[in-house]
Amino acid sequence: MTDIARFKDSSSTDIIIQNWMRNRNTVELLGFWEVMYNPNFKPFEFEGFRKLAGLNSFVLTPKRWIETTNAIGIISKPGRFGGTYAHKDIACHFAMWLSPEFQIYLIKEFQRLKEDENERLKREWNFQRTFPEVKLNKQKIDISILKEKSKALLSQLPNYRPTYLALSLEDM
Repeated sequence: MTDIARFKDSSSTDIIIQNWMRNRNTVELLGFWEVMYNPNFKPFEFEGFRKLAGLNSFVLTPKRWIETTNAIGIISKPGRFGGTYAHKDIACHFAMWLSPEFQIYLIKEFQRLKEDENERLKREWNFQRTFPEVKLNKQKIDISILKEKSKALLSQLPNYRPTYLALSLEDM
């Protein structure tokens, strides 16, 4: 992550990473990732961060996140050859936050890959095929059906531990 931040401003990489970590969406992504992959994650400590995230007075450093929640998705090493490192899922989120251009390229590449895959399999990829039970009613989506479908998909993941899944229209 330090190397990614260096592309934006080589003298303030730590400030860039801290600004990213104060964002509520970032804290929620970090917490959800840890719940999925870290059996020793401390969800109650995470809840404290989640409630404060986004406030002007909220400051979160990688070291504080790691020590408080027992996180494994981010690693922070001090010193001359140190830096902040993250799992590729988290690093990708950081890069998308830092660069809207990168985010658009990533979206376009995903769409291209899905189109290629579907061309090979001779099928169309669309929202209705992926979530056929979701009913559109005057621009509203039946969230309860989407929650059930998401839980079913997540339960098939290795190391998945059921906790909470709260979806709203803003999440989509």
